[in-house]
Parts: sequence; C-alpha cells; structure tokens
Amino acid sequence: MNLCILENDSLDPAVEPLYQGYGAMFERLLRQAGATGRFDIFNTVRGDYPASFDDYDAVLLTGSRADAFSQEPWVLALRQKVEQLLRQGKKLVGICFGHQLIALCLGSRVGRAPQGWGAGRMLYQWLEDASVQAKPQHQVALLASHQDQVFDVPPGATLLATSDFCPVAGFAVGNQVFCVQPHPEFVPEYSAFLLDKRRSLLGEEKYRSATASLVHGHDGAAIARRIVAFIDAATPS
Repeated sequence: MNLCILENDSLDPAVEPLYQGYGAMFERLLRQAGATGRFDIFNTVRGDYPASFDDYDAVLLTGSRADAFSQEPWVLALRQKVEQLLRQGKKLVGICFGHQLIALCLGSRVGRAPQGWGAGRMLYQWLEDASVQAKPQHQVALLASHQDQVFDVPPGATLLATSDFCPVAGFAVGNQVFCVQPHPEFVPEYSAFLLDKRRSLLGEEKYRSATASLVHGHDGAAIARRIVAFIDAATPS
C-alpha cells in the first residue's frame, strides 16, 4: 500500500525521542499488522501536504490536541482538504481528532463531551463482523484520550463501535471511510504519560482509575489489522 499520513500534532519533547511522532506510531502499528509499501508523513500544523494525493491508496488523519471544530487556520485548511478528498472518493482513515474532523465534514455535530474526558483503557461494543473482535460478546478495549466527541452518526454511515460514554466511537462509509475515536496506535506507557500530564484536568479519581486500567491490555493490534484490510480492499469504480 501507499499511505499518506496527515500528522495533526507534535509530540511533547519529553517523549519525542522515544516515539518519534504520531505518524511514526501509526507506521509501526500498521507494519506490525502486516502492512507493506510506502508510508509518507506530512505535518498539517506546519502546513505540510503532498503535492498530490493521487498516488496514495488512502489518507490517514491522526489525533490532535486541537478541536476538530476549531477556527485555527491550519484546521480550516485541513478541513478543506478532507472535504475535497471525500468528494474525490479517496479512502480515508480517521483516528480521534481525525475521526471527529471527517464526521464534521460529513455533516455530523462535533463538540465538547458533556461527560468530560475519555481517558485510559475503555471498552466498546464492536458492531461489525466478528473478524476484528478480540474479546467475547463483541467487545473491544482501546486506549482513549479525548474531551470532544461526535454526537451523530454521519448521514449514510454505519456505526461500528459504541459505548455508554462515547455513543459514536467508530463509523464507516461503505469502503471509503473508516473512523474510530480511541487510539489503536497508543501503547500503555504513552497513555500513562498523557494521564500524568493531565492529572489536574482529569481530577484525582478519574486519573487513578484511568491509570489503573492500563494494566489490562488493549486491542489496538486487532483494529490495526482491520485498518490494513480496509485500505487493501479494492474500491469499486
């Protein structure tokens, strides 16, 4: 596959030497899931984009500390790119902020979650076929870090993942769009770093419970295999 990764944030300098960047985290994850081919990473915050998306089989949008509904110039520029890619029928994968931005472009409401931060290891009901499910009863565990949510399933989309905390935790539009709110690319150590940074924002009770949840493992590898299968699948003309 030829994959364009639109990296929508930069890592904290304290952990950048270890993880390199969000784009690099995704490349590691997807290669471990069997992906081969070219991975090109562009940082949209710096206005970095490929000259053309034509040579790519898919475009993946990473998470970000920014709001998908932000009026920051770089977010507005990215939104225009995504709207264009949707019109062109390009395959899109969205994670966290990317999930929210694609949903916004498709007509969904996106905003601050009234229930506060989603953090640590969280459980979701997976509504797609059983091939991706790593837990019994159609349940997957993934690492989350978000204070915004998608409030509606986009028109024409299929709900893939849901929970009481995050009702629209994943969706697909045919075989063109695949989006999930939590982070399959995260490892527990990186989630722990983010939790430590946001301890005062989260409050002590949520911080402690989210930190304790990290020891139980997660299904990021299963979702990565699903992403690879989605990108590799042929798009009907």
